[in-house]
Amino acid sequence: MLKQIIVSEDEYENRVALLEDKELTEIFSERKDSNYILGNIYKGRVNSVLPGMQVAFVDIGLERNAFLHISDVHREFSEFGEWNQQEEPNPKSKTTRKAQRHSINDLLKQGQEILVQIDKESIGTKGPRVTAYITLPGRYLVLMPTVENIGVSRRIADEAERQRLKDLVLKLRKDNNGYIVRTAAEGKGEAEFKAEMNFLTNNWEQISRQAESSSAPALIQNDLGLTFRIVRDLFTEDVSEFVIDSKAEYHKVMDYINSTLPNLKSRVKLYEKREPIFEAYGIEKAIRRALRKKIWLKCGGYIVIEQTEAMVSIDVNTGKYVGKEDPDDTILKANLEAVKEITRQIRLRDVGGIIVIDFIDMDNENHRRKVFRAFKEALKVNKAKTNILSFTELGLVEMTRQRTKPSLTKMLCQPCPYCNGYGSILSEDTITIDLLRAIKKAHYKNGHKNLKVIANDIIAMRLLQEDADKVQKLEDSLNIKLEIEEDIDLHMEEYRIISLDNNREIYLD
Repeated sequence: MLKQIIVSEDEYENRVALLEDKELTEIFSERKDSNYILGNIYKGRVNSVLPGMQVAFVDIGLERNAFLHISDVHREFSEFGEWNQQEEPNPKSKTTRKAQRHSINDLLKQGQEILVQIDKESIGTKGPRVTAYITLPGRYLVLMPTVENIGVSRRIADEAERQRLKDLVLKLRKDNNGYIVRTAAEGKGEAEFKAEMNFLTNNWEQISRQAESSSAPALIQNDLGLTFRIVRDLFTEDVSEFVIDSKAEYHKVMDYINSTLPNLKSRVKLYEKREPIFEAYGIEKAIRRALRKKIWLKCGGYIVIEQTEAMVSIDVNTGKYVGKEDPDDTILKANLEAVKEITRQIRLRDVGGIIVIDFIDMDNENHRRKVFRAFKEALKVNKAKTNILSFTELGLVEMTRQRTKPSLTKMLCQPCPYCNGYGSILSEDTITIDLLRAIKKAHYKNGHKNLKVIANDIIAMRLLQEDADKVQKLEDSLNIKLEIEEDIDLHMEEYRIISLDNNREIYLD
């Protein structure tokens, strides 16, 4: 399989796309003016304890208090169970059973200070979820300073190799710290482990000192920036190329790669063409397709994905696909093709919670089993923890998928103001960033220096007020003059760019 990592960084956001056989499978984004907090470590103060729910709310200095469940509180008797496919500890198994024997009142008191890490971002009206099980991920190891257990990623299947890696950690670790051995550690030796352990333990010592000298609530450590998290977590030997369009970011990555992954440095490339990198690789179009409800399959069938507050429903239809064979075989082929697209869309859209799939009805029990096995197998590449149930009596497949951050729709869209929120449209942030990029593209297309932007009144006012500094910076960087005009008849997502040098509209692909 051809794997590519494509990195786009501009003044507005940093985006990373993972392509597999040139198909977009995952997208990551951090806007420059957003507050990304997943993985951050805080010193918090317990605001309230609810023994009936076995939870506490912790003030970590953000707008909403963080949610801390009893299963996420470190205790001397706690044990970790198996490691799931995310290569993260799963304290919910044995820990949860033991936690139920104790009240959270025994562990936390109102006003108590506690060191916590963001486990899930804020979603909707909910505050972030935090854990007291601190994890510091490296490339080969994850340090867990609050436990003593050693785990090995399930993706390392060879038992002899698993034991070798565990013995190596036991030999080298200090202070009985807990560790997870990551998939990338397979085949690595003492030198790599020793260097990473030193780096991670030094980091933990710095965090401990900072926490000791800080008053709650306080941010103790930010997680790494997006590009470096991707290098750490996803840039492995099976990635063919890592392409970056920012010269500054490219040099930072190369400095890191030269010192830690010299064998991969030839795969890191600087993209210098004028065409935006996400357009050159077809990523922008793929993102827009991923926001649609209806996705056509190559066979002529289609799937419909509906996201609600309660769950995500996915409906498979034969559409134009009628086949030339037995009807049962036609349905089987359509369902098997749908399996591939559904698993890709789940991963790309980053949907979580309850997911219900309504495949095309199959009377043949062997066909049902074949589709279910194919679905389970396809989900194995999904790093988010999933739990899948077999076909129900109604022919539905039910599953749950771990939600750790907002979905693609939540990230890029907002409730539609035209239909009272029944649907969704691109958010004001997304439209504004798209428009600013379009202005740059329009200038590069013909070199005109005097441009008029006509936009919906909401977006026009945003450019003139809230984002006026971004407009000014764009004018200065391109040496152009922009005139902004509002048109209340334009849909919020629509805009026009006119060249005032020749009074003609500029059409972009």
